[in-house]
Amino acid sequence: MALRLSFLAGVAGICVATCLAPAASLAEETVTVFAAASLKNALDAVNAACEADAGGTATISYAASSALAKQIENGAPADIFVSADLDWMAYLSGKNLTRKDTEVKLLGNSIVLVAPADATAAIEIRDGFDLAGLLGDGRLAMANVDAVPAGKYGKAALEKLGAWASVEGKVAQAENVRAALALVSTGEAPLGIVYKTDAAADKKVKIVGTFPEGSHKPIVYPAALTSDATDDAAAFLKCMQSAKAKALFEAQGFTVLCPVASN
Repeated sequence: MALRLSFLAGVAGICVATCLAPAASLAEETVTVFAAASLKNALDAVNAACEADAGGTATISYAASSALAKQIENGAPADIFVSADLDWMAYLSGKNLTRKDTEVKLLGNSIVLVAPADATAAIEIRDGFDLAGLLGDGRLAMANVDAVPAGKYGKAALEKLGAWASVEGKVAQAENVRAALALVSTGEAPLGIVYKTDAAADKKVKIVGTFPEGSHKPIVYPAALTSDATDDAAAFLKCMQSAKAKALFEAQGFTVLCPVASN
């Protein structure tokens, strides 16, 4: 238990937001979930709804999937991993750090181009669209394009549409997708690429264009128990696939991919 608490304190800096239980409740063992930053609003709601089924609320740390996977690889005492792409789940699975028989394709999403809420333009995202011209002297906010799923999806889409070469030098890369969203929300960047669900969670931005599905790989969020998961974690993972969780995920704009789990 001491290892679990000391590690969570150490990684708090990498998290967009860490929903730690009050100090008094940390005296007891809790389920620890490492989840992609874009899940923050939806999974917080699911966590509250699943309290009765899972025997309490989980401790959830949110950050880039890449950062969380590396933390688990380095010994983080996480019970459940929820990635924003299949690659980082496969990374841990290949190292026998997940229970492969529990891996489930949980959610789907899409990527969009966002601008500050007072923007008036609507942008048709298609082959050859002039993103560099739309940016002018501004920067394009994106999550890290080499490691973070949202950034990887965004770069792939821009390459497919022939726009990447013209904007590569104008990209402001953030550590995760919520940090990229914040650059647009605060006016530091005129445009950014984030998930549709992130845009819906911030009233200071608006969607000005949606990337065609065929411009990038399908966006899939897998979830699984880790190889060191506690016994209570299975109940929480099951509740994440329940009808009430489905409604909460859909309310935030996610597409639920997995069948609803039976009671």
